[in-house]
Amino acid sequence: MIMSKYSIGTGDRFGKQGVAQLNAVIQAKAEGIDLEIVWNKSHREHTTIQTTQDSVRREADEAVSALDWQGGYYVDADHIGLATVDNFIASSDFFTLDVADFTGKRATEESIDAFVARHSDLIGSVEVPGMAEPVAVTGEKIRHVAEEFLLAVQEAGKIYRHIEGAKGTGTFVTEVSMDETDEPQTPEDMMLILAAIADEGIPSQTIAPKFSGRFNKGVDYVGDAEQFEREFEDDVCVISWAVREFGLPANLKLSVHSGSDKFSIYGGINRVLRKHDAGLHVKTAGTTWLEELIGLAESGGNAAGLVKNIYARSLDRYGELCAPYATVIDIDTAKLPPQGEFFLLSGADVASAIRHDQSNPAYNPNIRQLLHVGYKVAAEMGERYLDALDEYSDRVAANVTGNIYERHILPLFGMRA
Repeated sequence: MIMSKYSIGTGDRFGKQGVAQLNAVIQAKAEGIDLEIVWNKSHREHTTIQTTQDSVRREADEAVSALDWQGGYYVDADHIGLATVDNFIASSDFFTLDVADFTGKRATEESIDAFVARHSDLIGSVEVPGMAEPVAVTGEKIRHVAEEFLLAVQEAGKIYRHIEGAKGTGTFVTEVSMDETDEPQTPEDMMLILAAIADEGIPSQTIAPKFSGRFNKGVDYVGDAEQFEREFEDDVCVISWAVREFGLPANLKLSVHSGSDKFSIYGGINRVLRKHDAGLHVKTAGTTWLEELIGLAESGGNAAGLVKNIYARSLDRYGELCAPYATVIDIDTAKLPPQGEFFLLSGADVASAIRHDQSNPAYNPNIRQLLHVGYKVAAEMGERYLDALDEYSDRVAANVTGNIYERHILPLFGMRA
């Protein structure tokens, strides 16, 4: 199972927008942009919404059948470890190996020593095509990376082999997630992490490193966009070098996690992809749940009232809802309007507050982030929320498709940068 050069991950928490999401990819194909779609949903989201893993597979298969999609598509077991993977094995063919709990913990001294000895040939200045300066590798750096990341990669190997034992070799795509670290990885870090992945025999087709800046949920990138572009390009070059050096899969590509709505770095990503003819996977692009709220708000009446009610309940439960996402949201509570004030807004004004349009003075990233993590409130409404999605499906679907195609796919993969 070999992924294509470009792919986009589309989370769909309530399982209603599969057709709308796939329509965006079909529109892209009509414009000459070939990419695959990956439906992803994490263990935490399934637990919160009380859905089962096979529901994502059904949604994906039904959307593909309804639109007669002939391209590639996958169902991602998002951020799984050994403790959670088994429930995903039957329904998934893409597995994001999350080993954050093992990063920073030491492997055995014996395995660290063996890693250092095995890769001592890298010590010195490594010429990496496409990079302005050689990558300087020291024995101390090799040992430091082994101490920081080797145990995590070994754990990824255990998860991979567990899945392989259940599904068979070559029947799924593997992504290794290394983005949940305190500091971004340097080129030499990336080089040595890839060496460890190769040592473990993990045929990773995507890798998600840590970049500088903040990748908060559902809002734009916070940081130096030029620095990000340099880091992204360095990683692209190191991956290309490591594929040849370590025998990793030829289609190995970067994965940008929490890639939704990072509009200020899309131009840089586009430029690097074109310059190096590189691949990319963007994870959870499209913020579909928020587009559902925008579509309902625009519909006015009871639908807009439902969105206001979700906001009010989310505000009441701020601490509970935000705690699991504390590292990936930055909310200024002083800029969250009181419930009474929010209820006085028109449906159109509510939509403007949520829609990620930074040129609109009504846009409020604090409201947007709170609602992004407030999906639990909608889940608890059950049929009331799901019925509203069905009743106003046309307007909601138009928002979902347009957001993914116009604001994500075109800037990332289109001709304009």
